[in-house]
Amino acid sequence: MNKQQLASKIWESANKMRSKIEANEYKDYILGFIFYKFLSENELMRLKDTDFTEDDLLLLTEDNPDIVEGVQDECGYFISYDNLFSTWVKKGNDFEISNVRDALSAFSRNINPARKRVFDGIFDTLQTGLSKLGTDARSQSKAARDLIYLIKDIPMDSRQDYDVLGFIYEYLISNFAANAGKKAGEFYTPSEVSQLMSEIVAWHLQGREQIKIYDPTSGSGSLLIHIGQSVARRNGNPNSIMYYAQELKENTYNLTRMNLVMRGILPDNIVARNGDTLEDDWPWFDTLENKEETYDPLFVDAVVSNPPYSQNWDPTDKEIDPRFSYGIAPKSKADYAFLLHDLYHLRADGIMTIVLPHGVLFRGGEEGQIRKNLIENRHIQAIIGLPANIFFGTGIPTIVMVLRKKRDDDRVLIVDASKHFIKDGKNNKLQASDIKRIVDVVSNNRTVPKFSRLVSIDEIRANDYNLNIPRYVDSSENAETWDVYASMFGGVPKSEVEQLGEYWNAWPSLKAELFRDNGACYACNHDDIATVVRNNADVQAFIASYGQAISNLPADLRSRLVEHPEQVDALGQETAIGEELDAMVADTALIDPYDAYQKLDDAWGGISIDLEVLGSEGFDAVRAVDPNMVIKKKGGKDVEVQDGWIGRVLPFDLVQRELLHDDLASIEADERRVQDIDSEIETILEGFDEDDKQNSDAINQDGDAFVAAELKKAVKAIGKNPASDFERGLVQAQKLFDESKKLKSGIKTKRSALEEKTCDAIKALSDDEARRLLEAKWITPLQKQLEALPNAVIDEFIGKVNALKNKYATTYADVCGQIDEAEKELAGMLGDLTGNARDMAGLEELKALLGGE
Repeated sequence: MNKQQLASKIWESANKMRSKIEANEYKDYILGFIFYKFLSENELMRLKDTDFTEDDLLLLTEDNPDIVEGVQDECGYFISYDNLFSTWVKKGNDFEISNVRDALSAFSRNINPARKRVFDGIFDTLQTGLSKLGTDARSQSKAARDLIYLIKDIPMDSRQDYDVLGFIYEYLISNFAANAGKKAGEFYTPSEVSQLMSEIVAWHLQGREQIKIYDPTSGSGSLLIHIGQSVARRNGNPNSIMYYAQELKENTYNLTRMNLVMRGILPDNIVARNGDTLEDDWPWFDTLENKEETYDPLFVDAVVSNPPYSQNWDPTDKEIDPRFSYGIAPKSKADYAFLLHDLYHLRADGIMTIVLPHGVLFRGGEEGQIRKNLIENRHIQAIIGLPANIFFGTGIPTIVMVLRKKRDDDRVLIVDASKHFIKDGKNNKLQASDIKRIVDVVSNNRTVPKFSRLVSIDEIRANDYNLNIPRYVDSSENAETWDVYASMFGGVPKSEVEQLGEYWNAWPSLKAELFRDNGACYACNHDDIATVVRNNADVQAFIASYGQAISNLPADLRSRLVEHPEQVDALGQETAIGEELDAMVADTALIDPYDAYQKLDDAWGGISIDLEVLGSEGFDAVRAVDPNMVIKKKGGKDVEVQDGWIGRVLPFDLVQRELLHDDLASIEADERRVQDIDSEIETILEGFDEDDKQNSDAINQDGDAFVAAELKKAVKAIGKNPASDFERGLVQAQKLFDESKKLKSGIKTKRSALEEKTCDAIKALSDDEARRLLEAKWITPLQKQLEALPNAVIDEFIGKVNALKNKYATTYADVCGQIDEAEKELAGMLGDLTGNARDMAGLEELKALLGGE
C-alpha cells in the first residue's frame, strides 16, 4: 500500500470511529497516538543500531538508571518496554486505557533535561482528553485500542519513512481542517498556500549555509515544515536549518512540536514556545538568573505566518515596544501588529511572507499610517491577491504580503492571482501551475498584463498609500462591445478581428483565408471555420513545430526515470524536468508554459508514488502483485475481504493492453456483442403493438422490458411454430437472452483466466519488459497530454472566430424584417378569431397597430 492509499484508509477509518467527537478534538487523539508510536519506534530503531536484541528490550525499565540515561542521551527521552507502542499492540484485548495514562505520565518524568523545551508537556492535550473517548474505562479502552490498531501499520522505522509519516500526518491534519469549519484556521494553512510562501522564501535564501526560520503563529507547524523543505531542497542540508515557533493555544503548540519532531528535524534545531506573540515577545534571554550570559535577541533569515485575521489585542503602552516603531495597530484589528512583529525579527538581509485579509491594503487611520511608513521605508516587496474561499472555514479574500528588512528598490510588485484556481469541493485551490506563475513573477519582479505590475512609489503616494489591488492591476475580462455600423450593415468589425492579434502573428496567412476585406468591415463567409483553420499551412506548421520542440522529451524521461527508477530523487527530478519542459516550449508562440507544467505536475502525482515504492523496495517491486482488498458488508458489518489481485506498481489493464492484447480483445468483442444484444432486444420491444404488450405477461406494465421468467414460459408455450409477428418477436428475444447469458458466463470465465494470466505475466517480466511497461504508464500518457496542447489553443481560437461571426450574422435590418413578418403572420391569425362586438373592435385596433388591414 503506498502512502496515499494508507493515508486515505486511516482517514476513512478514523472518520467512522470518531462518532460524536468533534473533528477538531478528535485530531488531538489520533495525531497524539501517531506521535507516541513514532517516539516508541524511534527509540527501538536507535537501540537496535547499538546492537540491542529483542531480549535486551526487556531491560528497558526505570530501574536501570544507566540504560535510562543512555536512551535519554540518544533520543532525548526514555520509554520503558512496558510502555512501548509495540507492547500495547501485543497486549491485544488486555490493553487498557490505564496503560496510556501510565505511559504518558512516565514519559513526562523521563525527558532528558536538555530536551525539555521540545518534549515537556507535549502529551498534555492527549492526557487530559482521554476521558472523552468513552463514558467509562471499558469504552475508553476500546476506543484507544481501535486507534492503536488503526495506525500500527504506518511505517516509522527508517529515515526515508519520515516522508511517509509526514505525508500521512499532513493528510490527516488537512482532512480534519476541512471538517473543522471556522476552527480550522486556528491550526492549518492549506498546503498550496504554504508551498507558495515557501518557494518565494527559498528562492531568496538559496546559497546560505546556516538558516533560521520563524513562525510566530505556528499552528500545526506545516508552514514552517514547507519552508524548511523548500530551503533544504536548494541548499542540500536539512540539518542547517533552525526552526523557531510560537503558538498561543496549548493543544496547537503541542501539534507544532509533534509535527516538527516527526519530520526528522533534529531536536536541537527546534525551539518552540507556548505564548502570546503580541504580549509576550520572544525573550532575549533564557532566565533572569543568567540574563547577561544568555542574551541573544531573535533575528532570523525568514519569518512566515498566517495569523488570526482582524484579532482583538491590547495596544496599551505598545508605543515603547521597539517592534511597533512604525505605528500601533487599532485595538480591534491586530493584523499590522503581527506584521510589524514579524518584520522586527528579520535580519537586514531577511525576507518574510504573511497571510492577511484584503482590508490591510486600504483601511485608514492607524493602519493607513503604518502602511505609509512601510512603503516609504521600502519594506514591501510584493502583494499577492489570492482567490477567495481558499482557506478552510472562511471565504474572505486574502493576500500574501512579501516584505524585506532592507531593499533598494522603491517599487512594489502587485499581483492579482484571484482568478487562478480550480474548484476543489467547497473550496478553491491553487494548482501547481498557479503557484509557479506567482513565484516566477515575484522572483523576477516581472510585469505581466492582467496579472502583475511593478508600481512606483510615486504612483502609490498619488493614491494616498492605498494598495487595493484593482487600482493597479485590472485582471477583469474586456467588456463586451458592439459595433453599431456592423450591427446595421453586417460584417465583422476590423477592430474586433485585430484583438486576435497574437493568433495573426503566429499564423500570418490565416486572417486572409478567413476574412475578406469589405472596406468598413471584414466578411466571413465560411460555413466551416474549423476546417479552414486546421487546413491552414501556418497552423499545421505551428502543430509540427511544437511537436518537434517536445519530441526529445520521451527519450529524456526514459533516461531520467525508467533506466534506474529505484535510484531516482523524485523531488529533484520533477524540478529538473519542469525546467527542461519550460525551455522546450519557451519559443513556441501561443502555448502557455504553465499549462505544460501543469500537465507534468498532474502526471507526476502518480509517477512519484511509484518511484517511492521502487525506491524503498527495489526494482523487483515492478514484478509484485498484491491482494485487492475491498470493504464488503458481512453480518451487517463492514469487513475487508480480498477481491482478486492488483499490481503493486503496474496496473492490470496496462499489462493486458500491452502484453495480452489478444485475450483482452476477445473479452471486449464479447462485451460489445452483449451491448448489441441489449440494443436488439430494445428494438424488438419498440416494434411491438401496444395491445400485444398490455396483454402479455412476458412484458412489464411499463412496456419497456421483458420479464425473464414469463418470457421463457411464453416461448415454451409458442413452441416451434410462432403464428404472429409478436410471437416471432418473443422467440427472437428469448434467443438473444440465451446468447447474452452464455456470453456473460464466458466473459466471467475469461476475465478470471486473464487475471491469473496477468499475475503470471507481471511476476515473469524481464527487466526490459518492465521498463517498457513503466514507460507506457508514466511517459506515454504525459506525452499525449502535452501533444494535445496545440489543439486546445486551436479549438479556443475557432470558438472565438465563430463567436465573432455569429455576433454580427444578423443585422438590424434582418431583425426588423423578422419583426415585420411576425406581425403580418399574427395579423392574419387574428382574422380567424370571432367574438362579441366589443372583442372584435379591440381586435381591429390591434390589427391596425400590427399593420394589418
